[in-house]
Amino acid sequence: MNMSNNRLKVGILGATGMVGQRFVSLLENHPWFDVVCVAASPQSAGKKYSDAVAGRWAMVTPVPGKLADVMVKAVEEDFGSIVKEVDLVFSAIDADKEKIKAIEEKYAAAGVAVVSNNSAHRWTPDVPMMIPEVNADHAALIDAQRKNRGWTKGLLVVKPNCSLQSYVPVIHALRAFKPTAISVTTLQAISGAGKTFTTWPEMADNCIPFIKGEEEKTEREPMKIWGSVEDGAVKPAESPVISATCIRVAVADGHMASVSVAFENRPTLEQIREAIGSFENPLAGLGLPSAPEQFIRYFTDDDRPQTKLDRDFEHGMGITCGRFREEKNGNWKFVALSHNTIRGAAGGAILIAEFLYQKGYVGSNA
Repeated sequence: MNMSNNRLKVGILGATGMVGQRFVSLLENHPWFDVVCVAASPQSAGKKYSDAVAGRWAMVTPVPGKLADVMVKAVEEDFGSIVKEVDLVFSAIDADKEKIKAIEEKYAAAGVAVVSNNSAHRWTPDVPMMIPEVNADHAALIDAQRKNRGWTKGLLVVKPNCSLQSYVPVIHALRAFKPTAISVTTLQAISGAGKTFTTWPEMADNCIPFIKGEEEKTEREPMKIWGSVEDGAVKPAESPVISATCIRVAVADGHMASVSVAFENRPTLEQIREAIGSFENPLAGLGLPSAPEQFIRYFTDDDRPQTKLDRDFEHGMGITCGRFREEKNGNWKFVALSHNTIRGAAGGAILIAEFLYQKGYVGSNA
């Protein structure tokens, strides 16, 4: 299928927030997806998109000209007109979880593919939670989801929390050595809270040693990602056991993780380098526009990866790691980094949508 000749019409729900803005920015010149609708709360509805984000546009690039004068619709109140316009929506809604669940299910039931950045449906049994390079096979759950719910073209897929996407791919590349226990401390940027230093000046020269809900997500969500699809649901993995501490730090973008991991089959440093260097990316050859050419980069420099230098690796879609050191107890320590609003949020969701489109789950052949 020539994707460029079968462009999908796309909407963004929650388009005025930080992640919504990132969706708008990343999709500006997308070769497969045309953004035809931006939706938000009733407070923004009826305004031009440029007016709705005036004074709070947080991206480096300006508001895309194509969308500047597009009128913002209301996610719920304009549901009927939105679903007539779009094949796919990206959800970045800011609301309580039960409300988000209901909205996303309503759109999917209307025949729209929903790829969500929200946490509301991450533990819904028949909803896949995907990092495509790690668990692309979980897309098969969509068939069971549609059967369970009586949907034909609609679907609902979520991406995992931004806090875990720096270290989970690295551990995945080392899975042959059977990791059994992980201790991880994440150093998370303020954009993960939807903030900038302008809107959150208290974060300058500051760290906050608690981020509500992040530690549970960081510990539990990898278990679903590494789980197996059985009888129309995901059976979570039982190992490795993860213990997390999540800290907000004075960084604009980029989540770093300091990791200690125990292996059943303890590797050497050379084996670790070989495993990461030879990791076969399952997306290779699929031609997905947002897929990084190199998924994981291993740094041998003692002072890399660095947030400011390396968060934009592969346009923000790649993972970087380094500082592998063997501990006295035989565990291995390392540092990993990912861009939290690109790979960890909007970009990761776009990559999921590209994968589903390429595989025929979304669009005219769905």
